[in-house]
Amino acid sequence: MMTADDFGFGTQIRKSPYFDATVRWGAKGFSVYNHMYIPRDFGDPEQNFWNLVNDAILCDVAVERQVEITGPDAARFVQMLTSRDLSKMAVGQCKYILITNADGGLLNDPILLRLGENHFWISLADSDILLWAQGVAVHAGLDVTIDEPDVSPLQLQGPKSGLIMQALFGGGIMDLKYYWLREVELDGIPLLVSRTGWSSELGYEIYLRDSAYGDALWERIMAAGAPFGLKPGHTSSIRRIEGGMLSYHADADNKTNPFELGLDRLVNLDMEADFIGKAALRRIKAEGVTRKQIGLVIEGSPLNGPNTSYWPIRKNGVTIGKVTSAIYSPRLQQNIALAIVGTEHAVLGAQFDVVNRTGLVNEAGTERAVVVERPFYDPQKRIAAA
Repeated sequence: MMTADDFGFGTQIRKSPYFDATVRWGAKGFSVYNHMYIPRDFGDPEQNFWNLVNDAILCDVAVERQVEITGPDAARFVQMLTSRDLSKMAVGQCKYILITNADGGLLNDPILLRLGENHFWISLADSDILLWAQGVAVHAGLDVTIDEPDVSPLQLQGPKSGLIMQALFGGGIMDLKYYWLREVELDGIPLLVSRTGWSSELGYEIYLRDSAYGDALWERIMAAGAPFGLKPGHTSSIRRIEGGMLSYHADADNKTNPFELGLDRLVNLDMEADFIGKAALRRIKAEGVTRKQIGLVIEGSPLNGPNTSYWPIRKNGVTIGKVTSAIYSPRLQQNIALAIVGTEHAVLGAQFDVVNRTGLVNEAGTERAVVVERPFYDPQKRIAAA
């Protein structure tokens, strides 16, 4: 049996308050995200997927660090960071936002939580937005305080997550609407819960507000979930690609703009408020983009895991783009992928050659691929919003 000491990147990589519990419950491998360990292996990833879509899984996502912004000018400052119009965002609401740089490039696609009139958390994808926000604040001339609080999220995701939440918090928790939050306690443990998650399934995020309770909280949730088939798990690459969900650094970076990703709805160029990147995004929209994200179905035998490098996409021998995320979906029984190609090639039904995992440019090293709609499953997000 593995112990916590069997994993070691050095002391510069932080451990979550759930780290020992995840090892005890069978974590076999970790990656690094926001300078922290994140469990990425509890055994068979396909079984992890079925556990998620049929029952429920509990995931340590303490790597989703929070940037806390408070002070009299907090709302104005947060709007400066994002292209999404926040003027109607209520206290207790969450929103999926984009944070862009001066060139319109994507720096992060986090969830924003509004705890109070002048109190926000930015729940991060994998990039150093705490440092970005603190740097922006230096010359912003606004009265804000920016810090990283002692907050560590868990994700409880899957169709039975609601039943488990009722067992933990009582029936009143079912009044919590999609993309809203609530501050609660569980056995004296201070928490915040939200109807959000990185799975495209019904789910909740449970934000622990005191790391001393990490082990106790994990065990309490697993015990409550046992009658409902709850399993320890990790964020599912299969399900997130089925849902067309971005993975920062894989599907986007600071050279990728929202219009290339089809995220126009998250960019409001008409609002009065200014934000970093507004002028650049206005210009990009007027000129049009030269590449776009697409969904692909890739022929051939089932992939035995996600791609670990970008796979070139070729048409008539010319490279026209790259596969950014690819996986085999056992539910769809297809190899599915997110990719980015020149705009003229982003046409439903178009066919290309993908240089597969062997990296060889020959008949044995390529597979045929066709452009399809994305998301690949539940495109209206009815499951998560149910």
